[in-house]
Amino acid sequence: MALGDVIEFKGNKRNLKTDNVEFKGSKKGLVINIKNCNDFEKVKQEIVQKIECAGRFFIGAKIASINSETMTDLQKIELKEIISSKFQIEFVEEESVFDGINEGQTKFVKATLRSGMKIEFKGNVVVIGDVNPGAQIVAYGNVIIMGCLRGVVHAGANGNKDAFVVAYDLNPMQLRIENLISIAPDEEFEKPNYPEIAFIKDNFIVIEPYLNKR
Repeated sequence: MALGDVIEFKGNKRNLKTDNVEFKGSKKGLVINIKNCNDFEKVKQEIVQKIECAGRFFIGAKIASINSETMTDLQKIELKEIISSKFQIEFVEEESVFDGINEGQTKFVKATLRSGMKIEFKGNVVVIGDVNPGAQIVAYGNVIIMGCLRGVVHAGANGNKDAFVVAYDLNPMQLRIENLISIAPDEEFEKPNYPEIAFIKDNFIVIEPYLNKR
């Protein structure tokens, strides 16, 4: 296979033609090019099928990047987790882990995030408002909510275990820090009336009061 060739897998054969998902060789490893991500579930199925049909081709292979103009960072992270966990395929680190936890790039959002809204930032994110169910935040650093957190938040999204999430009312549908996930319990429970912080401790996400109770 020549560098830069596009590969399509059919059974155990390799053909240099493609459709929506391309596997392409590069100096750093394989590159996955995705033309259209309007149907993300279909894209996931197509990638899984292509890898499964490739036989032993992917043994020892590494993936350098996932490229798509229509795919979000959250979807790319999900794809990486699927490929890594299902096929034990490694990804080449494209960039260093964001280490500006105590300072560095920070995005301020002065608004309430409603269902369907999404914030993605390669740094810290501060929301002066609420994050409603159906809204999403993906940040390489910390996430601070100056209001109610009811949506989905992913802090330390590119591998920083020191990232944290703080909210005046911390009750997310899903909370992720680095590669750890915490999901809201099904049963109702009484919420505290003080801010809380979520962080990783002993490889678990723990939630503690952010301020001393008055």
